Amino acid sequence: MRAEIVRIRGDLTGGDIDAEALESIGIDLSAVREKVEGVFGPGALDRAPQRDRRGVLVSGWRVPFGPRARKVLELSLREALAMKSRSIEDGHILLGVIREGEGLGVRILADAGVDLPALREEVRSALIP
Repeated sequence: MRAEIVRIRGDLTGGDIDAEALESIGIDLSAVREKVEGVFGPGALDRAPQRDRRGVLVSGWRVPFGPRARKVLELSLREALAMKSRSIEDGHILLGVIREGEGLGVRILADAGVDLPALREEVRSALIP
C-alpha cells in the first residue's frame, strides 16, 4: 500500500528537509520558523503535543482531517455502532474507507483487483463478536 501511495501521491512522509534545496527555490527555513513562532510562540515547532489528565490533546500540532477523512471516520463510527462494538477498531475504519468509496485507499485496493464487496463482508464477519 505504501509503495502505491508514494507512486500516486509522492513521498509525503515529511522526512529530512534539505534546506539548501528549499533555498534554491526561494524558501528560507529560518524565516518560516520565525513566522510560525511569531504566531504560535517560541519553540512551537519543537514542542511535543500536550494532553490533559484525560489524555485529550490540548496543544501542539494536530493532524488536519479533510472532508473525505472526516466522512470516513463518521462512517467508521456508524459501522461500529451498527455492530454494537464498544470501540472503533481498524476493521471499522477499513469498512468506512470502503463505504466512502472514492478515496485513495479504495483506488489502490480496486487497482490491485480486490473484490471490495467480498472484503467488506469478510471484515464485517471478523468484527462481529
